[in-house]
Amino acid sequence: MENLRGKQKHYLRGEAHHMRPLFAVGKNGLTDEWLTQLTGALDKRELIKVNILQNADVTTAEVKAAIEQKTAITVVQTIGRVLVLYLPASHEEDQHYSLEVAKFIGGMTGADG
Repeated sequence: MENLRGKQKHYLRGEAHHMRPLFAVGKNGLTDEWLTQLTGALDKRELIKVNILQNADVTTAEVKAAIEQKTAITVVQTIGRVLVLYLPASHEEDQHYSLEVAKFIGGMTGADG
């Protein structure tokens, strides 16, 4: 899990605003296979929303805790039963959001313009 600063989270929340949930947590709850699929999807997209269905046997807080404890994924925001998740892509061609997030790190180092 990456520790994001306020401006980084603000940027990611804004980018996720128009997105629809790509994954859902249902009655089967959080399985290792589901977490593996989630990580794989994030490695390509970097930013997604997850919906916790009404029939799920887990709460939003439990889903958030499980994701943050068992994976490197960062929960950027929770809105009701929807979570916004972020994980920097491992391949350069998939790094869209992480390049922007990185711009907020260091602030005024003077190294890049």
